[in-house]
Amino acid sequence: MPDRSWTRLSSRYVAEYKVTKVRTDRYRFEPRQTEADFLVCESPDWVVILPVTDDGQVVFVRQFRHGVGQVVLEIPGGLIDGEESPEEAARRELLEETGYEAASVRKVAELLPNPALNCAHCHVVLAQGCRLVRGQALDPLEQIEVVTYPLAEVGELIRSGEFNHAQAIAAFACAAGLNLGTIAPA
Repeated sequence: MPDRSWTRLSSRYVAEYKVTKVRTDRYRFEPRQTEADFLVCESPDWVVILPVTDDGQVVFVRQFRHGVGQVVLEIPGGLIDGEESPEEAARRELLEETGYEAASVRKVAELLPNPALNCAHCHVVLAQGCRLVRGQALDPLEQIEVVTYPLAEVGELIRSGEFNHAQAIAAFACAAGLNLGTIAPA
């Protein structure tokens, strides 16, 4: 029903960056015959990885995020390169960012992080049986601290505000359906 209300009249790119293109789409809202411009960010799909060790530790990362200008606690993740599957990208990103390798990986969800502004998909991958096998292999502009917390403490990390990365919390919500533990408030 709603998509018949909108007609795209034009589209033009206004900026291009390494991993993002920004375009303006002009639409007409048919019920009122009103036109407006809408901003759209195009980027490759990416993965967020929920890495869990055999003893129930979750592998987190802390890194500076320019959008908020602060260090953020999150889970590993990154762009899917070329023809990689989400599972392949998850294995690669996990190893690069943390030095951990997973015994098994499984895609558990595909999310739309911000469909109002972005056309990319975020793939949630559960990585189980994670173990440290080497040092990090970071990009020149990355500085990532690897930390672990027991899965049972994730709910408190969210409640306290220490862990407030929306996509990462969504990954835990997806995994909760797999009976990995609860993050529901007490």
